Amino acid sequence: MGSKKVTSADNQQERLKTIGWIVGFTDGDGCFCISINKNHRLKLGWQVVPEFVITQGEKSLESLKLVKKFFKCGRIFINRRHDNHKEDLHRYCVRSIADLEEKIIPFFEKNQLKTYKRKSFETWSKAVKLMINKRLHLSMKGIRKLAEMSAEINQQKRPKFLESSETIRRSPAKRDKI
Repeated sequence: MGSKKVTSADNQQERLKTIGWIVGFTDGDGCFCISINKNHRLKLGWQVVPEFVITQGEKSLESLKLVKKFFKCGRIFINRRHDNHKEDLHRYCVRSIADLEEKIIPFFEKNQLKTYKRKSFETWSKAVKLMINKRLHLSMKGIRKLAEMSAEINQQKRPKFLESSETIRRSPAKRDKI
């Protein structure tokens, strides 16, 4: 009996299958989002958190572990459900700016999504790059710009941040165009 050797071509074929699976998985259950949260410890009182997330029920937790292993970053969080669902939710989440910039964005630029999430990714990645390059999240005007971009992602309604009395009060020109 001869031994079976895994060839480089076999490894490449398996990697391509995994890449396609991750793209499809993200198209179905992934999300690119930008959260803007009150944080009184910060100078402006607001924290901007871009993140890449895939959510699955308890029965599919192994799939999230595979995604985490592939990207070599992120964390898996549990959301214990108290609604009418029978299993807890798990979220694979990448929030590190370095990991978003070096792993997540290049992956989805090279391996494009097939659904409407492609446009969401494009807007989201532009926002993350603006945060990195222009430090847009360090001014109220920049945070408002990021909130507007966030509203474009996944066709969300206007973020509460933009309607907040604190945001309006801190604004030098209450209704200035961004």
